[in-house]
Amino acid sequence: MSPQPTTPAGTPQLLSLRGINKSFGAVAALMDIELDVAEGEVVAIVGDNGAGKSTLVKVLSGVHSADSGTITFEGQEVSIPSPAAAQHLGIATVFQDLALCDNLTVVDNLFLGQELSPLRLNEVDMEVRSWELLKQLSAKIPSVRTQIASLSGGQRQTVAIARSLLGDPKIVILDEPTAALGVAQTAEVLNLVERLRERGHGVIMISHNMADVQAVADRIVVLRLGRNNGDFRVGEVSTEEIIAAITGASDNVVSRRSAASSTSQETPTP
Repeated sequence: MSPQPTTPAGTPQLLSLRGINKSFGAVAALMDIELDVAEGEVVAIVGDNGAGKSTLVKVLSGVHSADSGTITFEGQEVSIPSPAAAQHLGIATVFQDLALCDNLTVVDNLFLGQELSPLRLNEVDMEVRSWELLKQLSAKIPSVRTQIASLSGGQRQTVAIARSLLGDPKIVILDEPTAALGVAQTAEVLNLVERLRERGHGVIMISHNMADVQAVADRIVVLRLGRNNGDFRVGEVSTEEIIAAITGASDNVVSRRSAASSTSQETPTP
């Protein structure tokens, strides 16, 4: 199935990928990938294990460099050779492991490695900034002085997302943000995704959970075996159609129809 990228009419385009390829030796992980993300748009990327989702995230976050293809960010062709380059452009990534320090507080985790003063910690300003970020996300955190070890899974995800916003990114990538969370915690994280959209961020959400995807995404991009296999607008596609694109069942249907059509054309009319 050929992808048909679409973005909301009149919405500024933030990110465009065209013909992105990435191989590891003889293994082609990404082949001619195309992706568009607009301002204030949530794009979910779904696919089975080995579909190329993680590799795509690492290309966008600067962990891996694409072998070929073009990346356009805010209308300018760019390269992303490193995580620092991605952050400089305005692309923030929250990986599935979150990378939080359990023995530190919320504010310490938010500013770890990027304290406001390089010579002396400006603790008051960091606390104020922390509360501002958490308030903007409607986060349910008891205190910025609470240790991470005492927070729930949803609250930890909140802290990780808030930390990604310190550099005021344009694009926020969330890698399996609701994995292993309970119902209440999942709802909390999905509310965060809604807040990001309201703030005008472009959001790329990697997920296996179709219910979560359909609850918050504007578009769903399907990857299969390293290739695009569908670009759907939520509300115009059924869960069955998405699953068919993920598993390749839709490809089989098209192949059977094409074969049947060819057979009927070749069969002489009596």
